[in-house]
Amino acid sequence: MSQTADIIVIGAGIIGAASAYRLAQRGLKVVVLDKDRPASGSTGRSVAGVRAQFNSATNILLSRESIAEYTAMPQSGYRAEGYLMLIPEAGWPEHREAVTLQQSLGIPSEALTPDEAQQYATFDTAGLGGCSFCPTDGKVDAHSLNHEYVRLAREAGARVVLDTPVTAIARVGEVWRVETPGGTFGATQLLNSAGAWSGDVGRMAGLEIPVHPARRMVFSTGPLALPRPVPMTFDLTCGVYLRSEGERLIFGRADPGDTGWKEGLNWDWLEPTLTLALERWPWLETASLDRQASWWGYYELTPDGFPVVGRMPGAEGWLNACGFSGHGVMQAAATGRVMAQIAAGETPFMDVSPLAIERFAGAEVRRLDLQV
Repeated sequence: MSQTADIIVIGAGIIGAASAYRLAQRGLKVVVLDKDRPASGSTGRSVAGVRAQFNSATNILLSRESIAEYTAMPQSGYRAEGYLMLIPEAGWPEHREAVTLQQSLGIPSEALTPDEAQQYATFDTAGLGGCSFCPTDGKVDAHSLNHEYVRLAREAGARVVLDTPVTAIARVGEVWRVETPGGTFGATQLLNSAGAWSGDVGRMAGLEIPVHPARRMVFSTGPLALPRPVPMTFDLTCGVYLRSEGERLIFGRADPGDTGWKEGLNWDWLEPTLTLALERWPWLETASLDRQASWWGYYELTPDGFPVVGRMPGAEGWLNACGFSGHGVMQAAATGRVMAQIAAGETPFMDVSPLAIERFAGAEVRRLDLQV
């Protein structure tokens, strides 16, 4: 082996960078490999929202602990602007239970009637059974946060090798050998945190990791004279979300059929998305569209919307932290701590067993949480 380490981290996005920082902090010799630059993939093209409003304890805790870390990091750009969830009548009883779970885990979310929720944003209440709001949800500066974790990782001793794609992976004895145009790297452990590319990384080593890319559009209005900023508001009746971004609004909706390595903005998706948005927010009719400020990026989806976190069965030394399905930015800090503990052979500070890849073995998969 020309270059050796204790662990190779594939991917310098926010999950890989946060993990590399925590791994190096423990004294491990860490090499991070990325085909591009930090924040050049899904991290930099996300809407950078952070929330703890989930219906599972695992997701709630990953977000709670991550948001706590971001709160203490000036470089994160964390702003507690809140998340407002608009819930259809049929889904309200289950969502009300989720709010109770969140509250039991220390999340200051609250259940509201649609009329009560008007204090946070103005919307049409038709078809809604209730709403929820959490004031500590909000957003971060994903670019700055990703680069800060890279800086911290380097400061702790990690070597970060950028613009260096992985071309082949093989297990040689007790070592994972990773080939790149910049040479060969070897380590007894390998962490796959390549985001939407994680499935491809696994296949290089002959491993099936159920993560695939899905394109997402983020549309932007022109400047608007709104009486108040709009917090991240998600309408679960139709899947449209929107929030203020300075003087503008950004909005979008997942297209379940838009999977694979498709590139560019799909402008055909704008009209059906805007049609649904206008039903909930009629005042959007006066907004203009800024095509230059709109963008697209990849989600890294799994069959159930939960990430794959932990060791790979049958592949000694291989670890996964991928498939976050739109939640990578909001859960990276806690994930980094978890991965460092797993790599060190310790029990993680929180139970991530529900995220083990074994859950996909022959079982019926149920989507468990919202993507946005």
